[in-house]
Amino acid sequence: MAEDWLIIGKIVSPQGLKGEVRVLSYSDFPERFETAGKRWIAPSEKVEPQEVKMLSGRELAGKKNLFVVRLEGINDCDQAEALRNYVMMIPTSDRPYLEHNEYMIADLVGCNVYHQPTGKLLGEVISIIAAGNDLLEVRNPDNEEIELIPFVEAIVPFVDIHQKRIEVTPPRGLIDKWLNAAS
Repeated sequence: MAEDWLIIGKIVSPQGLKGEVRVLSYSDFPERFETAGKRWIAPSEKVEPQEVKMLSGRELAGKKNLFVVRLEGINDCDQAEALRNYVMMIPTSDRPYLEHNEYMIADLVGCNVYHQPTGKLLGEVISIIAAGNDLLEVRNPDNEEIELIPFVEAIVPFVDIHQKRIEVTPPRGLIDKWLNAAS
């Protein structure tokens, strides 16, 4: 692909009968789904995306990170259904400026997580769960178990996006079974 793309959400279903779609946001910037303008969609991240004009959007009441979006040329439920599971993207050049210690979710997924005191590889970040404090969903490479690690500076003091490396200093009890399994 000539352009680098940032996935900002996924179309999960039609909304109503007039062609609107529900989009699950992967972005910390709700305006990406509320402000009209150019977006790009594709059946998967491996396919060159097609430009589409987003006409309008709104957050679905009571549903965090779920938006209802109207796309130009999508005028009925069947057309909206055809877009189910498509990803919505923007060029990485549209990426916002981030302050120190601010990260894009897409940058954290795929990072290796290490126990800082011992240097042991704990696993790979497979997802971020939005909660009071975001949680890193980490898959252990040895047994495929999943561990949730709070993404707060006291527990995650080191993040290097370029090296895809995160170091954690979890409190006693959080990941003891993983550390003991390696001994």
